[in-house]
Amino acid sequence: MLNTYRKDPCRTLSIPYWKNKRIKLPPNMKIAHHSEYAAENHPEYRDEPYFRLFHDLKHIEDFSLNNISIVTAATADIPTLADIINRSYTDLSVTIPQLEGYTRTEVYCPDLWVMAVDRSTSTVVGCGIADLDREVGEGILEWIQVLPEYRRQGIGQAIVTELLRRMTDTADFATVSGKVNNITQPEKLYRRCGFTGDDIWHILTKIED
Repeated sequence: MLNTYRKDPCRTLSIPYWKNKRIKLPPNMKIAHHSEYAAENHPEYRDEPYFRLFHDLKHIEDFSLNNISIVTAATADIPTLADIINRSYTDLSVTIPQLEGYTRTEVYCPDLWVMAVDRSTSTVVGCGIADLDREVGEGILEWIQVLPEYRRQGIGQAIVTELLRRMTDTADFATVSGKVNNITQPEKLYRRCGFTGDDIWHILTKIED
């Protein structure tokens, strides 16, 4: 499985390799790659499609903003990161203990936790959290957020580009995933940053009576 995953990670698994080793699918869920999925075969399931994209880390365009600094986040910044994430979403939230728990996983890499800071006001306006699976050689983008009032200024692209740049010495490739139907259209951001692929995974949850 490991060698197969390395050759084609986004087609092999719907989630990163390290998570697949840990997670057991609950009985009310199914996962299907788009190539094997037909809605009419799953009428009793609710479908949430996710994209998975790949970056070879060989061609990373230089991208920065004069008014934004991308800095490494310390563990003391975790409350700030949680606040940024929660202010960036309307449909999910994280807690400080949850983020603290991420720092205790085998894929935690402190250099891949960053904040976007407005130089003129010293305000944190966005953040990025990525994992590093050293066994696979995979960098994994997990949380990329920009506060709503600061979007469409290139800040998300600056965060993603900086994380990719930081991965080049320790990872062989990077992956990212997200909801296909997310109204903020994160897939467009990742493709602007050099991610490629057309793998879609359908996360199917049984509809309760």
